[in-house]
Amino acid sequence: MRYEEFKVGQKYTVKKIITTEMVDAFAAITGDKNPVHVDEEFAKTTRFGSRIAHGMLSVGIISAILGNDFPGPGSIYMKQDVKFFKPIYLEEEVEIDIELLEKIEEKKRLLVRTTVKKSSGEIAVDGEALLLFMQE
Repeated sequence: MRYEEFKVGQKYTVKKIITTEMVDAFAAITGDKNPVHVDEEFAKTTRFGSRIAHGMLSVGIISAILGNDFPGPGSIYMKQDVKFFKPIYLEEEVEIDIELLEKIEEKKRLLVRTTVKKSSGEIAVDGEALLLFMQE
């Protein structure tokens, strides 16, 4: 899409299952091997009761959506504010919602809300991202 075609209030939603393989790969790539993410026996002893996904894994999925789907190619991530509210468990389906909050016309920037919801409807991750839109 061209910048001019984006409208404030426009939304994009996708569902994903956060798999064990995704969490293990994220741990291997980043080196974040906190046992609450990679060791089921340890995780059972925590308040979570089971392994949970890295919070930044969900932000990485948001990044992929922003760069590939909405707004898509031509958008450059400039800033992300994020808050983590609820854990995401392995093999849990989540819904990722992107909503266009503001267009900053003079600089071709987009401000979007980025939300990850659990299957229960609870918000796991919430934030805002600022994007530079480069495609004409």
